[in-house]
Amino acid sequence: MRLMRLSRVAAIGLLFSLALTACVPMNVQRSPAEIAAAQSAEALARQGQFDQAAQAWLTLAGQSPGHADSYRLLAAEAWRQEGQIERAAPELAGIKRPRLSGDEPLRLDLLQAELALSQHDAATALRLTTQPTVTVPAGMQMRLLELRARAMVASGDDWGAARTRVQMDDQLNGYDHAQNRQQVLELLGKLGVDPLKQRAAAMKPGDRMLPWVNEALSRLGVVVAQAQPELQQPVGTLLPGADANVREGYKVPSQVALLLPGDGNYAAASASIREGFFAAYLDAGRNHAPRPSVRVYDSKGTADGAIKAYQQAVSDGARLVVGPLTRGEVAAVFGQGQLPVPLLALNHPDDRQLPTGDASEFGLLPETEGAQAADHMIERGLRQAYVMISDDDFAQRAASAFKAELAARGGQLAGMVVLPSGATSYADTIAGQHLPTTAPAPAAGADTAAAPVTGDTGIFISMRPAQARLLIPQLRIAQVTLPVVATSHVYEGSDDAAANRDLDGVEFCDAPWLFDAQPGLPNHDDMAARLPSARGGAARLFAFGMDAWTLVPYLDWLRAHPGSYLPGASGQLAADQFGRVRRVLIWAKFQDGLAHPLGGSLQMDDVPSDAPPPTTTPAPTGVPTDGTLQPVSG
Repeated sequence: MRLMRLSRVAAIGLLFSLALTACVPMNVQRSPAEIAAAQSAEALARQGQFDQAAQAWLTLAGQSPGHADSYRLLAAEAWRQEGQIERAAPELAGIKRPRLSGDEPLRLDLLQAELALSQHDAATALRLTTQPTVTVPAGMQMRLLELRARAMVASGDDWGAARTRVQMDDQLNGYDHAQNRQQVLELLGKLGVDPLKQRAAAMKPGDRMLPWVNEALSRLGVVVAQAQPELQQPVGTLLPGADANVREGYKVPSQVALLLPGDGNYAAASASIREGFFAAYLDAGRNHAPRPSVRVYDSKGTADGAIKAYQQAVSDGARLVVGPLTRGEVAAVFGQGQLPVPLLALNHPDDRQLPTGDASEFGLLPETEGAQAADHMIERGLRQAYVMISDDDFAQRAASAFKAELAARGGQLAGMVVLPSGATSYADTIAGQHLPTTAPAPAAGADTAAAPVTGDTGIFISMRPAQARLLIPQLRIAQVTLPVVATSHVYEGSDDAAANRDLDGVEFCDAPWLFDAQPGLPNHDDMAARLPSARGGAARLFAFGMDAWTLVPYLDWLRAHPGSYLPGASGQLAADQFGRVRRVLIWAKFQDGLAHPLGGSLQMDDVPSDAPPPTTTPAPTGVPTDGTLQPVSG
């Protein structure tokens, strides 16, 4: 495992500060000549001439007995910067520890630990980096933890090394951050699936290692339960002044870039997201909130196009980039290592990279809906679940998350079936599942395995409306009247009472904006009447685009305040420790063919009481192209 180093500039700066500390007189006053020589050695190190600096420090050590040990320490540190710590071994051995002061003893320990690791002496390195009574200055903590992690790996303690690297996570950025995170997951992966499962089962919900263990298990092919974010309080309190309806934490960059594919297979989705983004942007202006300029770039829907669009946006002065959209595009941009400008990706990468530094992820994940469906059933007392899904990727992923969350909450999977596409009769499939029914108990010897319905059993479905309209009536014909819980795909996004009466009683999770269940947002019906991109199933992407803008001013706040959330169009939005924005959706139910939110609107003090009525929001007729909003080709 390669040594993670501080950047060269930061390391040189640290060396200077240490040199200045070492040159503070102890009991011997330094002469002007000695001071001048020390400044000359510092200048050599500042220029990156570490070998020459080391020789200069050694010369000083020979000429200045009162500070000889401090100068030998500086010479050893210069050789370390040169990547030749072995040359420092004789000097380190000759240093008299009692003659050191300040942080010099700790610096000596760190050099000796690094030298021990280079000599395959893990025990010495571990002893030197795990001294409980040593106070470690903030500027040296990362180096100590890095050496401790390496010593633990060399000692065979992969778990301890992973925990140590997790301690480092929030103090790193750029390439070092990405590398450290990768090493955490590699170390955990080496433990294997069963040991990780055992550790996860023994952890309390707030354990800092639990998300890392779950992430490692996911990379090992295990579908793990993901508890819903804790929504403890909305984003900061309302700020008075300037007639701006904004809350504490509202902070916008001077210029934002929006990266979306301009044509091809993703053109329709991009149109809905883009127009939703600018609908929310215009609404912020109506509320007198400060806004940045926005430029739109075509990411082409390709890895190369996304990288070029990001680089062009940075070159044009963007201070935050929103996008790109596809999983492949996001993976390509993340793969650039250190990103010079913060990024809010509108998907999750297909190679499971973790966002690093100032990067965040936001996506409409089927796993979110599956897990929340399991939670919803458990909260309703439905601990036994039959799963009936379509054969598409969304349904498969939602079902996997549903099963993992159901098991984690103490529920039990009673049966599962994938319904074949194109079929119109599911009678045999329903019979084969032996679902509980409301029919009278069969006579003795009757050829059926169906049992009377019980109050703790339900059905989870994930499929499109047309397939659900076939399945639900056939379940009723078979006298199966179990509660049915579904993902959002069961609802087309607009009311069709005649067609949807077949879905009466089905409960499903969805974006609150579709039902105007989140106060303070532009009215859904008004937008849908003016913009095709806000109608039907596209309305979810429109809501997603609205939230892409809504997140912009509060990204830093959400990441810095665990438990805070942002009331959004696609759900309540919260950021986890990895920079992933997660959604909590609302629940709706079909009644008389119409979808109604359960519990009404989300009255959670989310909007200033003096905000103008949402129906007054002007709807965008397209992407504005005036001096403030500037579409640009990627």
